[in-house]
Amino acid sequence: MGFYRKKYDVIVVGAGHAGCEAALASARMGCSVLLMAIDLDKVAAMPCSPSIGGMAKGQLVKEIDALGGQMAKITDQTAIQYRTLNTKKGPAVHSSRTQNDKMRYHMAMKAALEKQPNLDLKQAMVDRLVVENGNVVGAEDQTGFGYQAKAVVLATGTFLSGLLHIGFNSVKAGRAGEFASYRLPAHLKELGFKLGRMKTGTPPRLKKSSIDFREFTEHGGDQHPNPFSFSTKKISQLQVPSYMGYTNEESRSIVQKNLKRSALYGGIIKGISARYCPSFEDKVVRFPEKERHQIILEPEGLDTDEIYASGLGNSLPMEIQIQFVRSVKGLEEAEIIRPAYAIEYDYVNPIQLNPTLETKAVLGLFMAGQINGTSGYEEAAAQGLWSGINAACKIQKRPPFILDRSQAYMAVMTDDLVTRGTREPYRMFTSRAEYRLMLREDNADLRLMESGYELGLINDDMKKDVIERKKQIAQEIKRINETVIKPTKKVNDFLLDKGANPLSSGTFLTQLLKRAELDYGAVETLAKSPQHISRKVARQVEIEIKYEGYIKRQLMEIEKFKNMERMKIPQNFDFSRVHGLSNELKEKLSAIMPASLGQASRIDGITPAALSVIMIAIKSTEKQSGGSR
Repeated sequence: MGFYRKKYDVIVVGAGHAGCEAALASARMGCSVLLMAIDLDKVAAMPCSPSIGGMAKGQLVKEIDALGGQMAKITDQTAIQYRTLNTKKGPAVHSSRTQNDKMRYHMAMKAALEKQPNLDLKQAMVDRLVVENGNVVGAEDQTGFGYQAKAVVLATGTFLSGLLHIGFNSVKAGRAGEFASYRLPAHLKELGFKLGRMKTGTPPRLKKSSIDFREFTEHGGDQHPNPFSFSTKKISQLQVPSYMGYTNEESRSIVQKNLKRSALYGGIIKGISARYCPSFEDKVVRFPEKERHQIILEPEGLDTDEIYASGLGNSLPMEIQIQFVRSVKGLEEAEIIRPAYAIEYDYVNPIQLNPTLETKAVLGLFMAGQINGTSGYEEAAAQGLWSGINAACKIQKRPPFILDRSQAYMAVMTDDLVTRGTREPYRMFTSRAEYRLMLREDNADLRLMESGYELGLINDDMKKDVIERKKQIAQEIKRINETVIKPTKKVNDFLLDKGANPLSSGTFLTQLLKRAELDYGAVETLAKSPQHISRKVARQVEIEIKYEGYIKRQLMEIEKFKNMERMKIPQNFDFSRVHGLSNELKEKLSAIMPASLGQASRIDGITPAALSVIMIAIKSTEKQSGGSR
């Protein structure tokens, strides 16, 4: 095997959302990086919905941005609709979502990669890893040519043993029209990795001019959209609407009659489907009482006639897809430009990874994205950033980058994956985060930007801005807590106008701001700050005061959690010798090798009694090792 003469610090395999973030992070931290992709014309492709963010996913994108990642910046360059979800609920679950121009997104990300110092791009399919003495030292492409590196990040998406299905017609493909990788997954098995099988899919794309939009309800974005990236000053991209409609009884009947002809229910597909993003066949089977289901028609870009038909995903034969699509009001004459399809692919159960996303079996080998059993661009990008940072930290002999569940959504996801593994496509939800009131979209920069600075991914100006804002927030909260508002006529008239009860005696401004009818605007009216208070600072002040009781309670819960995390389990601790544990728990603990008592507590099947047994065993081991010294 011949080797390329240039040696790299990090090789990233795959240029999807995970691969792009991994490559950029490692390069920006000073490593020499090679990003390898089967097709460089598909960098950061959006093979499913041309959108970024959504429930809990928006939080991930904000966190990526706060740590110095790229996704939010590219989103703002290419978004054609902004929408904030859950605005009628509390700030803990507010989530941003954009509709994006998929081609412009790809081109903008590719340009960012090409301009990045320390980063090379090469079009090649990786067939094997080069492993010596349990350490990865490079990768070999399909021609047998090798590239040397100190670390490798696998971000292979749906390309491992990819098999695309339209009815009973199956094609080997990583995505529609793209080669799949069959040698690499076989090689991973040779290295001792256990692989599973998953399934996802995508709906049809329709020709815009063939749709009667009068039968749909126009669905616009926010009037005053907020950028995704903390560094974006202005949104200049043209904003366009999407359109909402519904299937009907005829639609359901067509699918019901042809279930056995679908790949999913005809026995062709063996992989496990995403429970939270069901195909239309799944909806018909799982919700037989529902006569209609929502569909959303979303533009794929400003310069294309293709419309993404969200809600019409299926794995039916083409002739049935045409009938099914045209059963919907407004789509009677619809032309399908690209058919819906299902795709199966291999993944590596993530319990085989350490919290850094480095594999346990091969040192220096990291995995990110759908290879770890996740679904979604945002989940992939967050893992890509995490693995790219840790690959660089390993090479530079820096401490590993590991956040805990109280610090970030991406930490919740990573901990879930490496502690519990997954047997179905994993998707991030706000409900997965125990401390979601503290992990809001609006404070991601306050939580994480200083960490990004320490890693070398955030510049001085952004760090200084965050520190200054934290100072202003603390000062303004202190001022509001100390300010007393007296019951003057002017004050009471203002309160009555806002639908709030008038005052009969002097009241701290804090108590007024806690009233549901009042927001920070009341502070500006009743006792304006002598200092200029930006909208960002005002938002944080209002949330911290209004939710003070809940925040204090959550901080107490976090302290209990931290105490469990502080109790470390020694490396190579022998769980098989712990008396009082069942054989099943011993096997689980030995496979996962939790780093702390806190992580052990989150393993499925672990009881309080089992934790007590483990804690006693750890203390006993520490005493024995202390005595031997």
